Amino acid sequence: MPNQNGKVYGLTILSPIIDDEQVTPSHDLQIRNYLAQLPIDEQSPFALAPGTHLARLVVMDDVIYVGMPACEEHLKSKYLIFESNCDGDLTSYLTGLAATIPEHLNAIWIHCVGYPGTTNLQAFLNYMKSCQIDTTFFFAAVNDKSVPETLRALQTQHAVADFIANHQGTDPTLLQSDFIQLLADLKSMPLQKAGAMAPDRDLKTGGRNE
Repeated sequence: MPNQNGKVYGLTILSPIIDDEQVTPSHDLQIRNYLAQLPIDEQSPFALAPGTHLARLVVMDDVIYVGMPACEEHLKSKYLIFESNCDGDLTSYLTGLAATIPEHLNAIWIHCVGYPGTTNLQAFLNYMKSCQIDTTFFFAAVNDKSVPETLRALQTQHAVADFIANHQGTDPTLLQSDFIQLLADLKSMPLQKAGAMAPDRDLKTGGRNE
């Protein structure tokens, strides 16, 4: 089934960017400038939006001719590509984006042809769905767990790895006592924010954008 892998939805949207030679800087450059200023940690708009495992935004200028036997082709316009792995169905996810980060969506997509904004939710949903293409070869690293469940699993993994590293050669009695305390701490530990940097590791989880 296209777009779906287990409980995770693979969303791909291509929106044509307005081509207006009288606008300076150009619409595609304005998108690039805006995206470059967005954070990619827990303050990322797509980390704040519900249900986002990952997200990526890219401006595509044209397709690349790779030589024979391929045919040389070119796009009629530049495109904004939005890719996301998300929880739930498409309508619920897009509705969540419109409710939580409308200012970012409008600032980015206002440069795309026909974008209606987020004020009229149905018009917004119709536009996004009209720009969607099927994700026919979709692999989800975690296909049956929600974002909160995935974050909790990663948090547990990090804590257990640190425990093992810090208890090499520990007396068995103390090791058992400390492990019981670790289990208790994990139950009471607040959930790590989506997009947050894991402690002492170059690893980001949750929604992100580039």
